[in-house]
Amino acid sequence: MGDALWKLSAAAQAEAVRGGEVRAVELVESHLERIAEVNPEVNAVTQLLAQRARQAAERTDRRRAAGEELGPLAGVLFTVKETTAVEGVPTTFGTPRFRDLVAPADAPPVARLRAAGAIPIGHSNMPTLVLAGMHTRSELFGDTVNPWDRGRTPGGTSGGDAVAVATGMAALGLGNDSGGSVRVPAQFCGVAGLKPTTGRFPADHRIVGPDDPGPASQLLVTDGPFARTVGDLRLAYEVLAGTDPRDPRAVPVPAYGEPLPGPVKVAVVADPGGHGVHPTVRAAVATAADALRDAGYDVREVPDVPRLDEALDAYGRIVATEFAPTWPVVRGLLGEGGDRYIGMTMERTPPASADEFMKLMGTWMGIRRAWAEFLDDYPLLLGPSFTEPPVEPGLESRDRAGRDRVGSGMRLCTVTSFVGVPGVAVPTGVADGLPSGVQIVGRAFREDLCLAAAEAVEERLGVLTPVDPRWVVRAD
Repeated sequence: MGDALWKLSAAAQAEAVRGGEVRAVELVESHLERIAEVNPEVNAVTQLLAQRARQAAERTDRRRAAGEELGPLAGVLFTVKETTAVEGVPTTFGTPRFRDLVAPADAPPVARLRAAGAIPIGHSNMPTLVLAGMHTRSELFGDTVNPWDRGRTPGGTSGGDAVAVATGMAALGLGNDSGGSVRVPAQFCGVAGLKPTTGRFPADHRIVGPDDPGPASQLLVTDGPFARTVGDLRLAYEVLAGTDPRDPRAVPVPAYGEPLPGPVKVAVVADPGGHGVHPTVRAAVATAADALRDAGYDVREVPDVPRLDEALDAYGRIVATEFAPTWPVVRGLLGEGGDRYIGMTMERTPPASADEFMKLMGTWMGIRRAWAEFLDDYPLLLGPSFTEPPVEPGLESRDRAGRDRVGSGMRLCTVTSFVGVPGVAVPTGVADGLPSGVQIVGRAFREDLCLAAAEAVEERLGVLTPVDPRWVVRAD
């Protein structure tokens, strides 16, 4: 095959395994060598599943030798965020208290990826309990480092997966997103990421025991994949979409909708809400807009997105109300300083009364309706995942100004999670030595439109990864 196997796209890796050009065990060993080389520098993979991956690869090779048909992701390695169950492996959430919380079964998205032939290579780092901040640092595993610049955060909360994919330790990563946790690290690490429509992928977000979380957690959190190319992201999307009896939220909507008549209209909003945007991010949005125009899209700048500030306020109040009863207990699990990010939010956003909460649920529906009407006019929206380049680690937990700055930076991610629509993050290039990128948001259950537009951007602007950690001096 020439170059190192870990450098190949997921599609190329699977094709080589299915065609017998490469054995799955060779693919695993190539990635394990890459992990041994790079993970000590970036600390993205937390629980390495080397022996289990080798055994799975051997089974794949035996099946091919027996003439069995292999799946679309045959032999492809993927990481799994520490929130998401892998059978027989602790789901730690990054806290020492859960280090022995062994999962009895795969979570639905892990099971779907396995059924397609993919192999989990390890768990990946995240902020403690996904609550300690945007920067990927857990009490149990420490800090994950951005491979482009160790002085900048890789983002989060799915930062471990983004770094693992960006550096070639895995072809795919499985994170989750309730307000930017896939799209922000995708932008900060130079990879592609998908936040699907609420109900598109089956999931199980129970933490301990049989009880499900409340309505905000049920409706805001969606599992989503990372990849180095949009084509690989599409492969993962096709595998992950569908239903599962463990998740009654997942609906049987076709993965691809009807083609739209004429050139697809794209609304462009570089500065959602008018709260400010960094020049390099504005330039990234303009560059992506030009790429889409060149690809034949009807690209139009519009004044703003619907009801953004109202949505941010409602999001915060609903989440704070649901979270308030458990906060005294959860606070003790976050470790020294790990409670600052949520603590500042709870101080500013008191829980709503029952009457206020009912009104907020109505407000939520009204905002979703406003967005549905907006996306009926403009099937796609182009904007930033984060309105600044990658920021310094821990900015959001430093003080209230840092907390507000990060909250403002991810505002388009927050509102689109609130309304439940899909978004694809795609790189646009490098600015001042750091990756830049945008997100393309679409109508509910039209991930296909988002992916097609992101692919058009990628075709014109290129792929940024895999990368070596930029501060490592290598002998060769």
